[in-house]
Amino acid sequence: MNYKTTNIKAKIWMVSLLIFSGFYSFAQKGKYIDGRPSTNLRVACTDAGVVLTHGNGPDSCDAYGAREAIVNKAGGTYYLFYDGAGSTGWLACLATSKDLNAWTKKGTILSLGTSNKPDHKSASSPWVIKAGNEWHMFYLGTPNTSLGPDRVPAFPYLTMKAKSVSLSGPWIKQYDVKPFSGKKNSFYSVTSSPGFIVKYKGQYLQFFSGATQDSTGTKRTLGLATTRDLNATWVIRQHPVFPLTEQVENSSIYFDAGAKTWYLFTNHIGITDSGTEYTDAIWVYWSKDIFHWQTDHKAIVLDKTNCTWAKGAIGMPSVIRVGKRLAMLYDGAEGNSISHMQRNIALAWIDLPLKIK
Repeated sequence: MNYKTTNIKAKIWMVSLLIFSGFYSFAQKGKYIDGRPSTNLRVACTDAGVVLTHGNGPDSCDAYGAREAIVNKAGGTYYLFYDGAGSTGWLACLATSKDLNAWTKKGTILSLGTSNKPDHKSASSPWVIKAGNEWHMFYLGTPNTSLGPDRVPAFPYLTMKAKSVSLSGPWIKQYDVKPFSGKKNSFYSVTSSPGFIVKYKGQYLQFFSGATQDSTGTKRTLGLATTRDLNATWVIRQHPVFPLTEQVENSSIYFDAGAKTWYLFTNHIGITDSGTEYTDAIWVYWSKDIFHWQTDHKAIVLDKTNCTWAKGAIGMPSVIRVGKRLAMLYDGAEGNSISHMQRNIALAWIDLPLKIK
């Protein structure tokens, strides 16, 4: 036996193994420094750019930013709820449009609660659904924010209730209704904030945002709550829609009746090389079963590669069908900024049926 040759072969094999292991580790780690999941799949999406700029809302309601776009339609009018960062905090604001491009700002639709109420620092991010002749609103309330003038909402994020006979308001807060709240040692211990609501087979489903926080950081996902009575307490399913490792928050649902497929649009949380987290992309998941979703059935809809104006922070999506396309409203920060502040609201278009590539 030629021990020298055998030793050389062994060394070559070891080097090859180390190289392979390195490549495998890199592939497993993906595009994020902490190894959070990513995807190479994409949906064809055309960005149309900013359609609502912050800073000129009534009573300076969005002086410091406009974000968390949520679009609805009644009659021939589109109603856009968005979070206006004003002088007293972040409050739900309203703008209306006939074409999704030109918007008329109406100002705030919710006010801060009194000092003994859980929404006395922010009343924002409202999701609505109509039942009979009444609109039911589920909005985010919190007693905590950062210091002024930004006043960024801070944990806990709570789901609170209001109602109205019109999307334009006035909205009447229902402090006696407690939809759901955070739970210790669960996936929604510090966040149980509202999301898209759909009526399905006689009950209402709400895809809410859940998050938990410990010494390793914040983990985010979506939860599913159900009810048959919009003025009652919802039942939260024990397990989240996705594992906490997915790092997603907020939701907007579209159902393709032809393909019998549900599409869930959500905001992905990325991380910089220095370890700062921010909303870096909009993802979509798809499923034939609204109660069960798979993490490998996901694709990127919008990120810095196909967004025309925001190359850093790209915020929460809301979708609505317009003819043979989906309109997607979202917020973002100009250029490479990842700040929560000075955001504007933009529009993008997705051809139907959705094509994953």
